[in-house]
Amino acid sequence: MIVDRVDVYELELPLTDSFEISLGSKHRATNVLVELETESGVVGWGEGAPLEPITGETVESAVACAKAGASILEGRDLRDRRGLVAELDAALPGAVSSRFALETALYDAYCRERGIALAECFGGKPEPVRTDLTVSIVDPETAAAETNAALEAGFDEIKVKVGGSVDSDLERVAAVRDAAPDAEIKVDANQGWTPKEAIRFAHEAGDRGFDLELLEQPVHRDDVDGLRRVTETVRVPVAADEAVFTPADAHRIAAEGAADVINIKAAKSGLTDGAAIAEIARGANLEVMIGCMLESALGLHASAHLVAGLGDFSYVDLDGNLSFERGIADVPKGPTHDLSGPGHGIVPDPAVVPDSPAGDDS
Repeated sequence: MIVDRVDVYELELPLTDSFEISLGSKHRATNVLVELETESGVVGWGEGAPLEPITGETVESAVACAKAGASILEGRDLRDRRGLVAELDAALPGAVSSRFALETALYDAYCRERGIALAECFGGKPEPVRTDLTVSIVDPETAAAETNAALEAGFDEIKVKVGGSVDSDLERVAAVRDAAPDAEIKVDANQGWTPKEAIRFAHEAGDRGFDLELLEQPVHRDDVDGLRRVTETVRVPVAADEAVFTPADAHRIAAEGAADVINIKAAKSGLTDGAAIAEIARGANLEVMIGCMLESALGLHASAHLVAGLGDFSYVDLDGNLSFERGIADVPKGPTHDLSGPGHGIVPDPAVVPDSPAGDDS
């Protein structure tokens, strides 16, 4: 299982519509794609989705770090997966998207060499994983229309982006609730509120009978005291997302009682550390969630295999691929990720992969 070559590509993925959260708008995703080939000719694929306001990476820095990490993997034995991931962590501090792409590619190639599904590396089997669908920061009429379309597509869980004006956010959630009275509804502020605003939103949502399932990352990632204040004050379960990148972050949230739920995004924590965060959360009697950035089906299926492998995720938010004009592979769009192997089961359409690796002008 010796790595023969690792190529890094810049992957352009236009969105069907602008995707707006409290941290800004996106019209396209420019992701990092990694192709890893072993000496026996087996190929593994990985993807990372840098988003500067969250991960601190630009596309250019993510590609550069992935290429640096590629040189670490070439010539190495994939059977030493944990050791290789630890080396990538040490060599690429803060380069979470690059590490996720490299780590996924090495896990994928390892599993394909052995003929097993990625979920099996984490103790489970590739069972179907069901996700919610996200409504971004749009006007109430658009929110209702998007919710109706989601219901027609078979979704019964909706996540609504908030984190701006509390009054406007309440009206957007009201429109979603009116359109889907029986759906489970979560809200995600992406750090957009102060603790006072978050508490006001939760109380007014309760007074209006919205019956929310989750309030995700209501305050700035560094305001752990404020996060704890919200958690202790409101009835809705509160999730830490951007506040948790590493197992050490998860330990702090758990030790300080700052949240009820930890959102594990492999896109910011990786697969190996994501599994470690899940164990820390469960040891502290916290629920776990999995989320995503704007990954294609490749990155999402890697995360879904983590869910299937570990089990017992209370919330699943793996819908990023539904926003793309064109998929990276022929994967049905809907509320269920049907998983397969070997590896994560996704092989990119050659027409989507750039003709040459990033920085290769030949």
